[in-house]
Amino acid sequence: MDNYGAAVQVSHEPVASERRHDPDVRRRMSGPAMRTFLNIAQAWKLTVDEQRGLLGWPATSTFHKYKAGDVGLLTYDMLTRISLVIGIYKALHILYGDELADRWVKLPNSNPQFAGRPALNFMVDTGIDGLYRARRLLDGRRGGWN
Repeated sequence: MDNYGAAVQVSHEPVASERRHDPDVRRRMSGPAMRTFLNIAQAWKLTVDEQRGLLGWPATSTFHKYKAGDVGLLTYDMLTRISLVIGIYKALHILYGDELADRWVKLPNSNPQFAGRPALNFMVDTGIDGLYRARRLLDGRRGGWN
């Protein structure tokens, strides 16, 4: 399963790669994906700006609509970002106990790609590439990309 697969799994039905841009598929996945993201954000104790940064900086009013349950149709980019966050969350909980797993994103990190900063700062500052890189790092540590 690739990076988008985690968001696809929210619906419990794998989606063929050629259908992932289909608006009907994205609409069906959007609500569950956003609810999952918001649950992870709560576990990680993220601020609104940190959440918006991970999602690709949607407008504040749009983000608050999402929080209120008015999700509609998320973009392919946003679904990919959410999938990466879900994969990071999953990898952290496999690698570490629940308490450390949920704190890890905000702890200073000695890995060279993070340059002593928390992984969260790196992911927000470098966008989707930072999410990919953090996911690859963690999945490598746990023994593979799922």
